[in-house]
Amino acid sequence: MSQAEQNNRIDYTEFPAADLAIAERFYTEVFGWHFKHQNADYISFNDGRMRGGFFKSTQTRPGGPVVVLYASDLEETRAKIIVNGGSICRQTFTFPGGRRFHFNDPSGNVLGVWSDK
Repeated sequence: MSQAEQNNRIDYTEFPAADLAIAERFYTEVFGWHFKHQNADYISFNDGRMRGGFFKSTQTRPGGPVVVLYASDLEETRAKIIVNGGSICRQTFTFPGGRRFHFNDPSGNVLGVWSDK
């Protein structure tokens, strides 16, 4: 991708996490992300398309932007979230183009998952 194509696009996202090991295990087990340990207070991830990171923090806050992930099988992803320590904070709803739900990861971050299936 050229610099012109990259300009003004989301390039990286970071999340707070009280326990980096729990965050790493959760996102590896549920979504298959790959992690690299940068230092004791930061891990970076690559989901195969986008990169980001988790920083050690004792303060997570509800609200703010919601990062939405795509899943080809919404129910399978929902089950993996629950088994791996996440919780559903907004039940599945329909919208033009598909279905979606929101979840809390083990650190309290709110993310969404959608599918067009």
